[in-house]
Formats: sequence, C-alpha cells, structure tokens
Amino acid sequence: MMAAARAAECGAKVSLLEKMPRLASKLLLSGKGRCNFSNTAELREFVAAFGPEGKFLYGAFSQFFRPELLELLERFDLKAEVERGGRVFPASNRTSDVVRALRKYLQKERVEIQLGSPVDQVEVREGRVCAVRLRSGQILEAEACIVATGGLSYPLTGSTGDGHEIARRLGHSIVPLRPSLVPLEVEEPWAKELQGLTLRNVRASLLSGKKGIAEEFGEMIFTHFGVSGPIILRLSRLAGRLQLRGKLSLLLNLKPALRPEQLDKRLIRDLCKYHRRQFKHSLVDLLPRRLISAIVKLSGIPPEKPAHQINAQERKRLQGLLTHLPLTVLGPRPIEEAVVTAGGVELAEVNPKTLESRIISGLYFCGEILNLDGPTGGYNLQAAFSTGYLAGQMAAR
Repeated sequence: MMAAARAAECGAKVSLLEKMPRLASKLLLSGKGRCNFSNTAELREFVAAFGPEGKFLYGAFSQFFRPELLELLERFDLKAEVERGGRVFPASNRTSDVVRALRKYLQKERVEIQLGSPVDQVEVREGRVCAVRLRSGQILEAEACIVATGGLSYPLTGSTGDGHEIARRLGHSIVPLRPSLVPLEVEEPWAKELQGLTLRNVRASLLSGKKGIAEEFGEMIFTHFGVSGPIILRLSRLAGRLQLRGKLSLLLNLKPALRPEQLDKRLIRDLCKYHRRQFKHSLVDLLPRRLISAIVKLSGIPPEKPAHQINAQERKRLQGLLTHLPLTVLGPRPIEEAVVTAGGVELAEVNPKTLESRIISGLYFCGEILNLDGPTGGYNLQAAFSTGYLAGQMAAR
C-alpha cells in the first residue's frame, strides 16, 4: 500500500494487485489489533537491531524514517503515542486506523486497486520488466513492478511465498526461509502443564551448550508446546539461527531483582513465616500458585516436609531453581505461526539505494520478502513502510 501510493504520488500510473479479497489482512493482526508500527530508537540502534543485514536499510531510512512516517500518517488523520520500550502505536489503539490512513493515501493518489487478483508471474523482455500476468490470465503491461508479497507467516492472510517463487523464476537467490519472532517448543512436560501461566519481570537466557548467547527481561507465557511471550519471541530470532549448531536451552531467573543473599533471606523469612506448614504450602508469597508444584517437584524436597525442617542445603537447591530454572529447547514453532519470516531475497542482488533488482531492470522488492528481520517493537513494520516508500519512489522515476 505504501509503495503503490508513493509511486502514484511521484506521477506513475499504478495498479495495486491484491491476492486477498481485502487490503491489509496481515497488518490488521499486528500488535494484537493495536499495530505497533514504529519505534523511537535512534537510526544507528534501529539498523543494528536487524543484525548484519541491517546496514542494507540505510538507503531506505535516509529517504523515509520514523519522523516522515509519523508526518505522513498525521496528514491522513492518524495521531501516534509512544509506550514503554519506545514502541509507537496509533493513539486510538486501533490497527484499523492505520489501514484507514493508508487507504486515504491510496485514494488521494488515485491508485487502481484490484482485489482477489493473485499474480502468476512477472514477464521480462531483454532483461527488463514488460508485463505482469495474473492467474486469471489477465496481462497488465508495465515498465516496472514492485514485489511486496511478504513472507510465509500467517498464510491465511495471503502470505504463502508467492513472491519468493516469482523472484526465484526471475533468477534471484532466496536465502532459506525460517521462522523469526516465534514461540519455542521445549522438552520438559512440566512446562506444558503450566499452559496459560504468564510470568512478568523474569529474565530468560538463551544458551548454546554451556555458552550464553543472549538474555531478555520482561514477560513470558507457558503454552501447550512450550513457551511464548515477548521475551521468548525476541530470543527466538537467535534460536532459529543457532538451532543447527548444537543443543539450545533456556535458563529462567524468576527473581532477577534479588541478589543471591537477598533471595536467601527472603526464603528464610517465608519458611519461618509458614513454619507450621508443609513445604509445598510455604511458597505462596514467592511464586504463582500453579508454578509452586513444579518447583517443589524439581527441588527434590519432600512436599510434605515441615517448612521449619528445610535445611541450608535444600534451601540452596531451591534458590538455584528460582534463579536458574532450565528448559531444553526443541526448536521453533512452524513458520506459519511466526510474527516475521527470516530469509528471503538475497540482499546482494538488490540495490539498497533504489531497491531495484540487480538482475532484472524495472523489478523492485520491499518489505518482508527481503532477507531482513528485526525484533519486536515496531522495527519490522517501520522497515516495511520505509522500503515500500523508497521502492515506490524509485520505480516511478
């Protein structure tokens, strides 16, 4: 939508070919219906968040970054607000308002929209785009084509890899697609039995073998297959890349605000407070009720043992569980459940200053189809808007 509107604004006659019966099906799902569309991080930090591939975005961000996006959306009656972590949302907290602003942009620039029009292939003559063929058999002659078909996540919204296949047929290399920002499956049955339990203010560390790779602080949730939530999604980006390099695990620190000596004093206090209770009933002030049974079982301390009989060695074992609770990562959930698709069109084959293919003249790429994926927090949508804007502008020229 951004690419089409900007191309038309620059003077081109534009047709937007939408596979689905409506526009922006995937965008409407973002941010749990609230649409976290950007972040207040500074440019260098923003680029670094995408990892080694991030420097590719300098070309798009130099033309159209957060300030320009906010200004454009405000032109179409959308105001923004900033929340924790620099996340930028519509002030109305409605994704539909972001979609409405983009629709107004398209209407203002008189973009022709064809819904229910999946593309079969992009036709090329003498190394240059000459037409687009729809699955219906309709052929649209064109001097330029922008491929903005997204990745493989949420296929019900139309993201089924069509654009990658079109790019491959035209000679482009595709970096293998994999899930990014996705829940993780774990081996431990006790974790799955806690399905639906949310933990806040915990620290999760990702390890490859015994080596610490990354850690995140915040909120997570147990599921029927393992773990999810914001901190797990952020760690999953690395988990996907490292999965083939050895066994991965997670360590959960349930009490990251307490130093070891503070936690020990807290345990002593609670065990004294509930000294007449059985051990399994003495942790009610320390942990969510559903988590207590799992911790008690893992500790190896008899559940019926009186709290006042817990010795220093048992207390140390319990303290270790509270700060280093281990989980074995089996792997990420399927790519269909990912927030973002990692992999995509090889960046070396695309000009970062124009987003034009280095292989086919008049062929442009933007958004998730490119081998770019960032963390949660508005990074990926800003990259999509910025690359869409630049691709539209350069294709029109």
